[in-house]
Amino acid sequence: MHTTSSRSSTSRFRLVAYLFLTALLYFSLTRIFLATWFYEDTSAGLADLLQIMLRGWTYDLVFYAYLALLPAAYLLLAPEKWWRSRWNALLVHSMVFISIYGLGFIAVAEVLFWDEFSVRFNFIAVDYLVYRREVTDNIAESYPLPLLLGGILVVSILVYAALRPFIRSTLQAREPLPRRAIIFSIWALVAACGFLLLDQDLRRFSGNSYQNELAGNGPYQFFAAFRNNELDYPQFYATIDNEQASGLLKEEIKEDSSRFSKEGLFQIRRHIDNPGQERSLNIMLITVESLSARYLGVFGHRKHYTPNLDKLSRESMFFTNFYATGTRTTRGLEAITLSIPPTPGRSIVKRLGHESNLWSLGNILKEKGYDVRFLYGGRGYFDNMSAFFSGNGYQVIDQSSVPDEDMTFTNAWGMSDEDLYRQAMKSADASWAAGKPFLQQIMTTSNHRPYTYPDNRVDIPSGSGRGGAVKYTDWAIGDFLAQAKNKPWFKDTLFVIVADHCASSAGKVDLPVKKYHIPLFIYAPEHVKPVRIDKMASQIDLAPTLLALLNMDYESAFFGRNILTTPKGKQRALIGNYQKLGLYEPGRLSILAPRKEIILQKHPESDNPQVFVLDRPDDFSKRNIAYYQGASYIYKHGLNAWKQTRTP
Repeated sequence: MHTTSSRSSTSRFRLVAYLFLTALLYFSLTRIFLATWFYEDTSAGLADLLQIMLRGWTYDLVFYAYLALLPAAYLLLAPEKWWRSRWNALLVHSMVFISIYGLGFIAVAEVLFWDEFSVRFNFIAVDYLVYRREVTDNIAESYPLPLLLGGILVVSILVYAALRPFIRSTLQAREPLPRRAIIFSIWALVAACGFLLLDQDLRRFSGNSYQNELAGNGPYQFFAAFRNNELDYPQFYATIDNEQASGLLKEEIKEDSSRFSKEGLFQIRRHIDNPGQERSLNIMLITVESLSARYLGVFGHRKHYTPNLDKLSRESMFFTNFYATGTRTTRGLEAITLSIPPTPGRSIVKRLGHESNLWSLGNILKEKGYDVRFLYGGRGYFDNMSAFFSGNGYQVIDQSSVPDEDMTFTNAWGMSDEDLYRQAMKSADASWAAGKPFLQQIMTTSNHRPYTYPDNRVDIPSGSGRGGAVKYTDWAIGDFLAQAKNKPWFKDTLFVIVADHCASSAGKVDLPVKKYHIPLFIYAPEHVKPVRIDKMASQIDLAPTLLALLNMDYESAFFGRNILTTPKGKQRALIGNYQKLGLYEPGRLSILAPRKEIILQKHPESDNPQVFVLDRPDDFSKRNIAYYQGASYIYKHGLNAWKQTRTP
């Protein structure tokens, strides 16, 4: 009787408690490690670290409550005879070890993800889960996987050995079903309360965004990002009256040469009259992966990674105050192609079933008789690029359509830049031979982890890091332009070089503007005089500016303006991430955030801008709202659809 009583006092659910304490240890050590390793960014003192840990433990508990629901149901329902069987013991020991190994894997993955993006798991991690091949190949080429996985295994064995005696005693528990039901109900209630009551606000306690990130839980953030991949603007963001927003938006985008075609709410379709004789010049538009302005010598970088681009800055129309709209490749492509602000949630490029038939640079030039092609160094199914571009006027050329013998070097993300440029020249040769002008819109991949490229190109070994990849990117551009000069189409081609986004977008505040600063070059010795343009603009302004350089009249549903004729008082940049939406002007930045929050940064160019939360929108914030409320309305109601709204 004594033995039975002793066993009855032990609950099966101790397994859940043991694993929770283990998970709490892993998550806590991860926070402490990241806070210490990146102390320069996090600047977390003891008081900050205490806040980070307390708030983080809340997310840890709720995430674990979700995760343990299914195992807890098993603990509830397993019959007594089965619970004490050898097969159940084998199953429980196996699942405990797998769980411990999984916790170690998550901890290492979080550290590597933070090293790349300076955030916990977010929507980028969701994207990476979808495109398994590119991501797993990239990881395998970037990190010593056998060493990392082996290290996780050794630690897991040690932790499992420490827990093994407790597991064995728990497997001998005799626990009546009513008591098991009460414990399970309490656990389910914790999970339900977490689902209903916990949101992202708890981790936003500091003006330092790195500290806010540390206060979260990586896996919890992952599933939250998965759930919030698309956000309805009117539901989550500050709004103003639609009529007022429509009027403000039209005032923002109108130009002296434009005439709105029709009246109506958010009807921004207008005729653009660019003076002068139309020129059917070719356009070679190169979007370079992760080319932050700070890597260029012309912007003060001292390691001489970009001698060709620095030289080109003196020979081109060079834009010094130009900004990416977002933090991902698809955001850059969306802005350059569609001239639309970054609506919240996932990029339009990736909105399956709603990514085609839009007012695009490709559709406009195709109607003008251009050969329009999108060339990508990787596989076009990645990030839905093939579907997006083929649905908006482009013929797609990607890695899958290039013969193997034409690719001298490939890595996880695709062919080298020099191989991609050779395909672009082939395509341009074909258009020239057919007597047609062309738009070649190119997306490179070499300046991306694992940072590998062909040997004997630059003096930094392949795979050494971002610096070598930037230098190779610069070399490939210089080599491409040198070869293009021998082509018959060179003298009548605009060479446009721009980044898709910066290499890193995280900062101590929301939307750190320095992390959106990118270069823009327009090079055409026969047609464009070298000049330095210091006007502020962003990627949505590129398409209207290129069409103006062609003296091309056209119908527009673009949100951007011709940078060259934008008056001083109208200069601005639209920047954002998948949740925060910003309007930036010199000296101030308005940010719209979920839960209808309005934030104002003063002196956002500085390292420590002043941050204010507004109770109601001021005039500057209303202009910001007009852009994003308008973009959401126009996209949702098809007002920037190509076939339905254009005039013949």
